[in-house]
Amino acid sequence: MAKITMYATAVCPYCIRAEQLLKRKGVSDIEKIYVDREPARREEMEAKVPGARTVPQIFIGAVHVGGCDDLHELDRQGKLDPLLQA
Repeated sequence: MAKITMYATAVCPYCIRAEQLLKRKGVSDIEKIYVDREPARREEMEAKVPGARTVPQIFIGAVHVGGCDDLHELDRQGKLDPLLQA
């Protein structure tokens, strides 16, 4: 299974929804980077995704998926499972 990295905050409902979907897909290990606890990590997120100001920002492997809505859209299109298996 591909490595999942999610920039998040501790109380973000969209982060929770994204994590729930990934867990339903069998993902057991998500590297969560809490930008509210470590402000320097927000700068790291913004450097990786220019213009990104909201969380979650989700990466599957090296692919930037986007946010929660983007993740759910990939699932609706049937593109999430192949990406997770890569």
